Amino acid sequence: MAGAYLDISLTIEGLDRAGITAVFNLYKEPFLATVKGALCNELWVHVEDVRILHGFHSLEDAQSYLVSKLFNTDFMTSLKPYLIGNPN
Repeated sequence: MAGAYLDISLTIEGLDRAGITAVFNLYKEPFLATVKGALCNELWVHVEDVRILHGFHSLEDAQSYLVSKLFNTDFMTSLKPYLIGNPN
């Protein structure tokens, strides 16, 4: 069981769900294989938004991921073309 979760909500155009799914699938395995304390990574698609849930062993692991290259440079940069506004 995870000790901490990072829940990111993304507002996107309806047709861009396929793009978000492709980005999620591209980075899911590197997240699970390389991020310290990573336990799970899920994509939740809703009518009003898309949510990505990351599970970690600890709050410290989640905070470290938020400042990592994988999150900021790779994952978030790949998501930008699909986003309306900023992630929550």
